[in-house]
Amino acid sequence: MEVSSSSAAYAVEYIGILVHDRDDNACYVGDDSSPGRAHDSSVLHFVNFVCRTGTVHRLSCARGLRNDAGMEPIAPILDRVVADKRNLIPTASARLDDGRILEMVIDPKEGTTRFIIGSAEGWESRLSLDLPDGRTLVPYSPRNNLLRHKVLLFPSEPEEYGTDAALITAITAFIHRHVDVSPLFEKLGTYYVLLSWVFDAFHELPYLRVRGEPGSGKTRFLQTVGSLCNKPIFASGASTVAPIFRILDAFSGTLIIDESDFRMSDEKAEVVKILNNGNVRGFPVLRAEANAQTKEFNPRAYDVFGPKILASRGFFEDKALESRFLTEEMGTRSLRDDVPMNLPRDHGGEALHLRNQLLLFRFRNLRKPRHLETLVDRRIEPRLNQVLVPLLSIIEDPLAREDLYALARALHHQMILDRGLELDGQLLAVIQEQWAAGPAVTVKDITNRFLMRHATDYPSFTPKKVGWFLRKKLGLATERTRDGYVLVATDAAKLARLYERYGIEAVDTRVSTTGGSAVDNPKESRTEDHQEW
Repeated sequence: MEVSSSSAAYAVEYIGILVHDRDDNACYVGDDSSPGRAHDSSVLHFVNFVCRTGTVHRLSCARGLRNDAGMEPIAPILDRVVADKRNLIPTASARLDDGRILEMVIDPKEGTTRFIIGSAEGWESRLSLDLPDGRTLVPYSPRNNLLRHKVLLFPSEPEEYGTDAALITAITAFIHRHVDVSPLFEKLGTYYVLLSWVFDAFHELPYLRVRGEPGSGKTRFLQTVGSLCNKPIFASGASTVAPIFRILDAFSGTLIIDESDFRMSDEKAEVVKILNNGNVRGFPVLRAEANAQTKEFNPRAYDVFGPKILASRGFFEDKALESRFLTEEMGTRSLRDDVPMNLPRDHGGEALHLRNQLLLFRFRNLRKPRHLETLVDRRIEPRLNQVLVPLLSIIEDPLAREDLYALARALHHQMILDRGLELDGQLLAVIQEQWAAGPAVTVKDITNRFLMRHATDYPSFTPKKVGWFLRKKLGLATERTRDGYVLVATDAAKLARLYERYGIEAVDTRVSTTGGSAVDNPKESRTEDHQEW
């Protein structure tokens, strides 16, 4: 209960104020020298402040109270409040030294917050937790603006779910009732929800994405799958990206975001920064924060590691970032008849029920041993292994795991095809043909053949530019000979690896044992680092 200075003055003057802590212990705010007299407005503003920020749980009026012998004066009370405030640490989640897990929950009926401290063996409820260093962990106030407006969602208490298979079935059924996606992505959504509740057991994470035009069901997917994730942060309503850094750092939740909500180029750059740093632990985002007193800008690190679910209309230009997403194309088929046009009223209640079960899943599974190396498929890209292995470790169903492996192989194949369409792949295709056709592959011949095919796309390509690209981008050596600059024959093994990476079939595997170039007179050759012309 927050009171204004005028109403507080009236209350103190006529009936008094009781200050309640989180255990509902109350003390009377009075004044030894002048019982019942109105206090200075600065004191009243202070009482308002500590009440609003959660140090004082609530205020109430006490009719007829006076400062009798047993009542405390206000000064020591406020001193204690100030001292306690410095040692209170608002916390949403923590892993304790004894192996237990601390999680904040919200009682939607009572409108109160508390902690659940649990492990695989059981759990208990606490209003706060005292640490050995004198600090006290407290849950965020239920009056916190983000909680009141449901920007973040929390469980209310742990609920039994039986077996992991039963929980997976319940999550899949919930997603299926409200969203129309492919059966494979339905499974991926289910397992991604599970992953979000144990994400801090891993070093790298994948992202989940739906892509399509407006009206294709992207927002419904974010609402449905996001509402089941661990501490979902619905950030699409942010007018700028700045609050997202702070919320992720404070709550370590699952970011649910529609990339199209950030249309300005600088805002999109900030979103990309979060996505680039947020899938690997230990890469915080650095931002300059203004000091209100000194007017100086000081650097501050924000931890943005965690699961993320994104809706977008297009692709990211950064290929490395693109490879971190598991993507579903929305709107490619007619909407199922059984999917409701509007979310039913019980959607939120069902989601809360599943979050409660998933909280117990977290207690039972966060510290479970995982042998990640046994899940690595060496035939696919290392980055794909990096982001998919954590998800694979959640899946125990052999058929579902094989589906994810098949998806990984398809993504691997697509990445190779995409590389082949880039400048690197186009040049390598020309080199492959030239290498198989004759004893010497000159930069000039490569350039001429390349321009025969791609002059429209690269009209200003010259042997000079091609030579630079071969050396600096593909790592291939060139030598100067009487016929001009040629590729070094000892790079045949390197070329074979590049052909494989770019999906180009190698028809020649010549490797020189003399260390010279594939030319008639290697004595006239000399390696130079300068340009071709």
